[in-house]
Formats: sequence, structure tokens, C-alpha cells
Amino acid sequence: MASGFWGGYALPTAIVVGEVIAVVVPLLIAIAYFTYAERKVLAFSQLRKGPNVVGPFGLLQPIADGVKLFLKETVVPSGANRIVFVAAPMVTFTLALVAWAVIPFDYGIVIANINVGILYLFAISSLSVYGIIMAGWASNSRYAFLGALRSAAQMVSYEVSIGFVLVTVLLCAGSLNLTDIVMAQQHIWFCIPLLPMFVIFFVSGLAETNRAPFDLPEGESELVAGYFVEYSAMTFALFFLGEYGNMILVSAMTTILFLGGWLAPFGVVPFTWVPGPVWLALKVAFVCFCFLWVRATFPRFRYDQLMRLGWKVFLPFSLLWLVLTAGVLTGMGWVPVR
Repeated sequence: MASGFWGGYALPTAIVVGEVIAVVVPLLIAIAYFTYAERKVLAFSQLRKGPNVVGPFGLLQPIADGVKLFLKETVVPSGANRIVFVAAPMVTFTLALVAWAVIPFDYGIVIANINVGILYLFAISSLSVYGIIMAGWASNSRYAFLGALRSAAQMVSYEVSIGFVLVTVLLCAGSLNLTDIVMAQQHIWFCIPLLPMFVIFFVSGLAETNRAPFDLPEGESELVAGYFVEYSAMTFALFFLGEYGNMILVSAMTTILFLGGWLAPFGVVPFTWVPGPVWLALKVAFVCFCFLWVRATFPRFRYDQLMRLGWKVFLPFSLLWLVLTAGVLTGMGWVPVR
């Protein structure tokens, strides 16, 4: 039998590979049709029809887009660092996938049920900056480099607020394990007692994924398409998939931390008959719709407004709410001991 890391047997390795495939394949399909959903939502918000030619109701449009990008020629600028230039989108796309290793889909249904799952997610989200910096530098373009610097500064700025939000949730749940955090919301979802932190986390998630109204790296008037302006074909597609994969990941994190994960709302009996993964998918889809709703509604921020919001509003407020939460939990004796 083949020996490997998983105890020297091929069977556990095959099980893990099967679990990974069972997560990655539906995720890639969801990413593909998330692009279709975005175009439809934006079209309806502007009283248009959106994609409606390729396939019934335009449902084959994501597949047509994928085939088009796959068949195009990958152009590498003559002054670019070829290795780093090609590696950057791979890093971005890979990080968007590996974070799902700790996302629980139901009680006991998770690839890696580690006790520091939330720290793992925070580390992966921090590493995503490297793919963007690599792309901007390796392109040997001033536009791409300025876009990368913008994006990196934006992501680092809002990660500070996200860190305080995560600590607040950990204080309420008493665990770093994502399954324990969901189970701590059996009586009340954290979005109710921690409503301000829920709003800060969602808005910071918009900034972290470079989505409107914080899509400053893609300012058409000054930076064209930002850090991936020199990319084409499949290298561009990997950045594209990575961005939408990160949006779904942030939506899943929002669902697990604040919306009760796979738990049915209110604990009402008819709701509890629906399987947990279905509730998780519905909640993630709702948060993803909110991403698109915001894009269709709000204009783009100026860069100084973006930084002011992150450093002068979100950072002090999240720190204050963290201290208040710790004080209330300690004063009322609600701090769990594990």
C-alpha cells in the first residue's frame, strides 16, 4: 500500500483527497455562477436584462467566459519578471481555496477541525496581500505598482479592525474553534448583541476584498485596472476567480461568526428540518447578495476617505467595543473557561 503523511495508509489519504474535491468542485462552480449572479443583480438594479443569450436565461455565460479566457494567449510584458508574474495569480487563487479547510458545513462536517481555525483564517487573509504585491511589482508597470500599493495599504488597514472584531467574537464564544463558535450561537446569533461589530466586519470585508465602494485599486480614471492591468487570459482569470472566491469566503466567515453558521433561525421546528449545510449555503448566498447590492448602490470612496474610515472610525470604535464586551462579560460572569 502507498505510504504517506496520513498514517502510512492510502485509504486515509484517499478520504482526505475526496473531502477536498467535495469542497473545491462545488466552490469553483459557485464562483463561476457568482459572476453570473453579479451581472444579473446589477442589470436588474439598472433596469436591464443582463446575460440572456448564451443558454437559457444566459445560464451558460460563465462557461462561455471561462472557455474564452482559456483559449486566449497569455501575454507576458517584456520587462516583467516572468516567474513572479505567473506565480502571483496562482498564489492569490490558491489562498482563496486553502482557507476552506477549516470552514465547518455542519456539526462534524469539516476537512480540518483544528482548535485555532479562526487564527488560520486570519493568517490566510493576511497572506493574500503577497499575491497582490507580487503582481504589481513583477508587471514592471507604474500603474500596476501603484494599484498594488493602494490595495496592500487598504487590506492591511482594515485587517486591524477585523482582528478586533474576531477577538470580540472569541470572548463571547470562549473558543478559537469555528465549530464551537457556531454552537455558542444556539440561543442567540452574535449579530444581535454584537451588531456594531457585525457591521464593521461586513464593511471591512468589502474593503479587504477590494469591492465597491472600496474598489480603489481599480480606479479607471487613474489606475485603469490596478495591480492586474498587465494580465490576460488564464492569469487574469486566476485573479478573477481569487477575488470572487475571497468574497464567498468572507461571506462564509460572516455567516459562521455572526449568523449562526448552519443553525436554523430561531430554532423553530419546521426550520430545523432543513439540513445544516442548506442553511449555511442560504446565509452565505444572502451575504454575497449584500456584496452585490452595495456595489449597485454606493459610489466609490476617495482614497483619503477610505483611510480615514479605517483608522479614525473603525479602529477606535472596534477597540472600544472590545473593551466594553470584555467588561460586560467579566462583570456578569459570562466568560467561558475552557
